[in-house]
Amino acid sequence: MNWKLKQQLQEMLKQEQGYKIFPGGFRKRFALAYPNSYFVGMSNLGFHIIYDQINNRNDSACERFFLPDKNLIDDYTRTHTPLMSMETQTPLHDFALIGFAISFEMDYFNILQMLSLGKVKLLANERTEKDPIVIAGGPCATFNPEPLSLFIDAFIIGEGEETINNFLDVYNDPSNENLSRKELLFKLAQVPGVYVPCFYDHIYDENNKLSAIKTNDTVPQKVSRQWIRDLDAYDGKTVITTENTEFNLFLIETSRGCGRHCRFCMAGYCFRKPRHRSLDKLLSYLPQAKNLNKKVGLMGPAISDYPQINELCSHIRNQNMPMSVASFRADSVTQELVNALAQSGQRTLTLAPEAGSEKIRHIINKGIEEEHLFKSISMGINAGVKNYRLYIMVGLPNEDENDIKAIVDMTIRLKQYMEKLGSKGTLTLSINPFIAKPCTPFQWSAMADLKQTEKYFKYIKSELKKYKNIEVQFESTKESFIQGILARGDRKISQVIYEAHLNGGSKAFKRALKTFKINADDYLYRNFDKEELLPWDSLDMGFTKDYLWKELQTALQEKHTIQCFDGCKRCGVCK
Repeated sequence: MNWKLKQQLQEMLKQEQGYKIFPGGFRKRFALAYPNSYFVGMSNLGFHIIYDQINNRNDSACERFFLPDKNLIDDYTRTHTPLMSMETQTPLHDFALIGFAISFEMDYFNILQMLSLGKVKLLANERTEKDPIVIAGGPCATFNPEPLSLFIDAFIIGEGEETINNFLDVYNDPSNENLSRKELLFKLAQVPGVYVPCFYDHIYDENNKLSAIKTNDTVPQKVSRQWIRDLDAYDGKTVITTENTEFNLFLIETSRGCGRHCRFCMAGYCFRKPRHRSLDKLLSYLPQAKNLNKKVGLMGPAISDYPQINELCSHIRNQNMPMSVASFRADSVTQELVNALAQSGQRTLTLAPEAGSEKIRHIINKGIEEEHLFKSISMGINAGVKNYRLYIMVGLPNEDENDIKAIVDMTIRLKQYMEKLGSKGTLTLSINPFIAKPCTPFQWSAMADLKQTEKYFKYIKSELKKYKNIEVQFESTKESFIQGILARGDRKISQVIYEAHLNGGSKAFKRALKTFKINADDYLYRNFDKEELLPWDSLDMGFTKDYLWKELQTALQEKHTIQCFDGCKRCGVCK
């Protein structure tokens, strides 16, 4: 084991507050892995929450793993040093249970790299009783686990706080110690919200199309997504503080789930119903943030929709604590929220109209009108904020050239309005290609041709470069190509990921597709049929495919769906 690599982890640990190390021998160790850098992983609130849940048990000790930086990966490989934990610098392969928290499709390749660095067998069917059980949770694991089914023994479907405890109750039960690996996995598959892919056979027809999903033994036909009814029953705040995070914030989760019904948004469907933490619960977190001299970062799917957002902002600012939010809805933002952000030194306010034309905003059910954007900018400038950012998607269903031109026209109008109000600040467009996500109304929808998307990108940039202080940023279409396939991928994509890993990772993905004679167009540029069996159909999100299909038809008619309300039974989640 390389001493310098071990020492580097120890030095990082010294810069942290809040981690836990338990005496050996009393608790079963759990390796919690984030398949990206320490910097990114420690900025993820869900990672903190699960770490805390595991350590709050009296039978488990959680230790963290992250993907090392590129130069350190070379050092691990050159010195044959296994990937080690933050807390005790224990090799990954020494843990009996490994859990990955997965937020982004592009991190799938990092999972294999971490397992490889940790000297853990990559393929689930090659692991024996002596090998770790590898599980995964998080948004990507919830909406479509199939592209990772070759590598992951069990998936946590839905919100992890309750499920991970129920899972560990079974895993740590002394009466299960003498079970074979398969017998233990079978017991774990009985835990609500646990999906064990080896018990679900995916059958393909002569056209290589998924034709049936057959269950082995007596596992559930469908695995139900788990979600917390009372957020106050669980903490939603930063657990370990360090300077080495993306924004150096003390994160607080105000809400979970969104009832706005944006039809492209996985979070709005996979985390229903919308729930809020009580104001008292949120206020109880502030003393810890103040003692640590940290800026408060409010987290939630739609921060400005929090019912007591004004009171929360007042409490934070009355204690002379700075605060921040990633973005807010332009139709529900308040002057109090904007003032609090401005007083906290936030230099840029971020809005997410997603589209330039009213037509597309109706199709995606965004519910934002241009007047809301003008009003939000006016609030910001009145509070002293000069710079603004807009999130935009290109390639949404039924989009045409007029909708692309509308993005340019809207941007110019907003910039002129900023100048009219006296702001010489920058208006930044952050533009991403639309990627259809499972378990949303657009799960059947084809991605727009990426070559055409690139042409639209160039058009937008060329039209807006004529104007001072307008910046345009684009996401790579090369990554979007991969993300689109991974998002709607089936088990065949698992072998592609494996082949790509053996040949250099994501850069080898296209070549791996050709190796297995898989046509990317089948995943990207094809509208799935209504009756088609989808790879994620063994999961139950709480609503039916018929409901999602009706929402898709409503979208194509450019009709609006009202947001969730008390007593609503439309989608089936609130039964």
